[in-house]
Amino acid sequence: MQSPWLVFLDEIGARFEEGQAGIMHFGAIEDEVQAAATTTVIAPLTHRGLMRAEGEDAAAFLHNLTSNDVKNLALHRAHYDSFNSPKGRMLATFLVWRDQAGIFLQTSTDLLAAMHKKLSMYVLRSKVRLTNPTHDYAVIGLAGAGTAHALDAAGLALPPESMSVTQGQVQVIRLDGARAQIVVPVAQAADIWKKLASQGARPVGSVAWNWLDIRAGVPWITSATQEEFVAQMVNFELIGGVSFQKGCYPGQEIVARTQYLGKLKKRMFFAHLAEGSAAAGDDLYSAGFGEQSCGKVLSVAPSPQGGYDLLAVVQISSRESDDVSVGTPGGPRLTFGTLPYTVS
Repeated sequence: MQSPWLVFLDEIGARFEEGQAGIMHFGAIEDEVQAAATTTVIAPLTHRGLMRAEGEDAAAFLHNLTSNDVKNLALHRAHYDSFNSPKGRMLATFLVWRDQAGIFLQTSTDLLAAMHKKLSMYVLRSKVRLTNPTHDYAVIGLAGAGTAHALDAAGLALPPESMSVTQGQVQVIRLDGARAQIVVPVAQAADIWKKLASQGARPVGSVAWNWLDIRAGVPWITSATQEEFVAQMVNFELIGGVSFQKGCYPGQEIVARTQYLGKLKKRMFFAHLAEGSAAAGDDLYSAGFGEQSCGKVLSVAPSPQGGYDLLAVVQISSRESDDVSVGTPGGPRLTFGTLPYTVS
């Protein structure tokens, strides 16, 4: 039986892209991105899936597998996290938070099944149950100056600071200044959506929300970029996604060595592409590297100014020379901008 949440989205005009896990829009992607830049928007976050760990060993289980400190994650806090290969390359990124009964992990929908299977292989004798509750919950994104007002109309509250969480049957996670996501049982999702939208929030799809993540400098690993980056290459330690005080986890030695012993050669930067097009996983080139790739596109979305905005993981020397092209040597040039945090 189809989820009542998906039935509702169909009724209000959501269109899902065939063959692209959870990617949807409401018929006018460029207008939706423009709305995300200028007004309050509401988005079904169907391009993100959920896992859940329950049981007395749940926190220790995840703590021993991921890059962040899950054991000390407080009930009213969220953090970014990652699961890495033994070589320190990121296999998935997560947003992690907990409630009284367990721990949620949100990841890219196209990685969800594989990550659930992969992490389940580590359970062994641990007292933990790892499930996929994606069809039990709807996750709704809300962004813009009217976020707090819209939440109030739905009987919800905006948490006091970034990466804080309100608890209850419906949870609200404040991602940054005026952006939040609401995690709600599917039976209540349509009602919550209607109350939020009644305050004038414009419905937008996955691409518009992805643009907001790009502007926030938040990297989400997808199938196109798996095993490409060590955490610091995507600024993950700068957004609180890595703990350097915890014990071992897959890839920990590489991540720690990069932090303390190595000289980081690549970083993630915000960039704009005025001409041509780009996709996640595309190679980047600069004159100093000839026909050898100097980096990759991590994520991309149409820009409100036309062209595309993207997160580019690129050699720092190439960024400093301000000579980076997409797809081929001498291809369309990137213009670099700033992120909302300092990249050094």
